[in-house]
Amino acid sequence: MKMLHGLLVALLVAHCPGAFAQWQWLDKDGRKVFSDRAPGAEIPEKNILKRPGSAVAKPAEPTEPTTVNAPTPQLPALSASKPGGDKTLEAKKKQAEEAEVTKRKSEEERVLKAKAENCNRAKQSKAAFDSGVRISRTTAAGEREVLDDAARLAEGQRIQGIIDSDCK
Repeated sequence: MKMLHGLLVALLVAHCPGAFAQWQWLDKDGRKVFSDRAPGAEIPEKNILKRPGSAVAKPAEPTEPTTVNAPTPQLPALSASKPGGDKTLEAKKKQAEEAEVTKRKSEEERVLKAKAENCNRAKQSKAAFDSGVRISRTTAAGEREVLDDAARLAEGQRIQGIIDSDCK
């Protein structure tokens, strides 16, 4: 039975080489690393011990040094490979851009309308303050109080600030 089991394992190993680690390299601390994925860019070529499909890595010929900041080649867009999908994708992009522009314009119009309304109210309040009539306001407790000179000056400055910001 053990012999049959060993034979079965040997057959699996022979017919499934992809199931085992295909890359072997030494990391920065000198330890062997086994993986089914290629080592990162930080691993020098001389530290790669085994590659997929070869028992031992061949030493690479010295080439010009590469830098980490070297530009990567640009891959073509996926939509370029499908001519039919290209038109629908472009149409959807254009529709989304138009919707964004419409939304932005409506928001700007709403803000401009609110500023115009605030400007009109502030001008009316400023005219009332400039007329010299006594001004009163209701407190949080619901009582009516008449503005003294200091409160009148502060309220006039606040209203002028609103006019300066909203009436452009």
